[in-house]
Amino acid sequence: MRLSLNIQIFVGSIAGLALGLLFARMGIEAGGVKQGLYLCGLIGTLFIDLLKMVLVPLVFTSIVVGVANLRQHSQLHRVWLSTLGFFILSMGLAILLALLAGNWFHPGQGLNLDLFQGANQNIAAKQMSFAEFIAGFLHGLFVNPFAALAQGNVLAIVMFALLLGIALVVGGERYRNVLRLMQEGLELMLSMVGWIMRLAPFGILALLAQLLATQNMAVLASLAQFVAVVLGTTLLHGFVILPLLLFLVTRMSPSRFFRGAREALITAFATSSSSATLPVTLRCAEQHLHVKPSIAGFVIPLGSVANMDGTALYEAAAAMFVANLVGIELDLAQQMIVFFTTMLAAIGAPGIPSAGMVTMVMVLQSVGLPAEAIAILLPIDRLLDTFRTMVNVEGDMVGSLVVQRLVKTSG
Repeated sequence: MRLSLNIQIFVGSIAGLALGLLFARMGIEAGGVKQGLYLCGLIGTLFIDLLKMVLVPLVFTSIVVGVANLRQHSQLHRVWLSTLGFFILSMGLAILLALLAGNWFHPGQGLNLDLFQGANQNIAAKQMSFAEFIAGFLHGLFVNPFAALAQGNVLAIVMFALLLGIALVVGGERYRNVLRLMQEGLELMLSMVGWIMRLAPFGILALLAQLLATQNMAVLASLAQFVAVVLGTTLLHGFVILPLLLFLVTRMSPSRFFRGAREALITAFATSSSSATLPVTLRCAEQHLHVKPSIAGFVIPLGSVANMDGTALYEAAAAMFVANLVGIELDLAQQMIVFFTTMLAAIGAPGIPSAGMVTMVMVLQSVGLPAEAIAILLPIDRLLDTFRTMVNVEGDMVGSLVVQRLVKTSG
């Protein structure tokens, strides 16, 4: 009997975790482990590269076709408002949760910083003001579409595809052949995603084994309180708050949602990349959760660059952590600044090199915290990134279901 892809991915995940723990126990310098990690690296990289290969054409065609279909049904305005409202609400709740946890648990107080002196000396934090960030962000929205497609600049691709989709509808029958080409291109990309997903169990096994085998457990132990606070709040947001929002709006049970979303969530956890997971996210939303392609093709690619619940939560928690490390107590006004700056920073700045590091620096600098402190977070960032990416992807799928329900209700 052939196992379903969901079960194959689950088995691959368990096997990857077990293999990673075995490699860690044996030591990465042991005979056979180096070769095993090298093989895992090859397989994991191949899987991610295949997903990235279809990412750009999939995002482009799905947005163009999604916008064209929405405009034909006179629903674009309602979808825009519903999507924007959900993104702001879900990220706002995530940031608020991080700030409340920071005020309650005070992670970082009394932590010995000697362990991180070397890390602090080897980091050159890029200084960027709020105004410079805004200018760079806006500059990154509208760029040469061919350059954006070639460089994989997802936000710029989304913006160009939105405009092209609207232009196709305004042009009407004159451009019906171009729209048909986009629709056939989207179907072609989804077929290729189906082929790539057959490799998912092996790719996820390799990625998880590599992750667990190469983590520095001593550093994790020294930062245990901060790691626990971030993981606890991230999981609370992902497994309680987002499913509760979904249930209140759509009446879909959490168990049904997680069954349908499982492939995308496991892939997000293993790859730590919302963009690389995007093809799988679209597949789950449309085929398993039954979101209309016009809604999913609009909300999910946009959410992959503009709806980052896990990232927003992490950056707000990190600001509270760094404040405790340096002995600064952030007052209510400063925490409000962190709230709004983090929400903006979580959207990302694709036109800026090392965007994730730069946005974190911006959050810290907004309340006068030392930007160099991000060096302390680097040793644990890879582990935490797996969980926050999973929640980022979950938020996009929940958003597509919520928007579909709101549009149907208002229509």
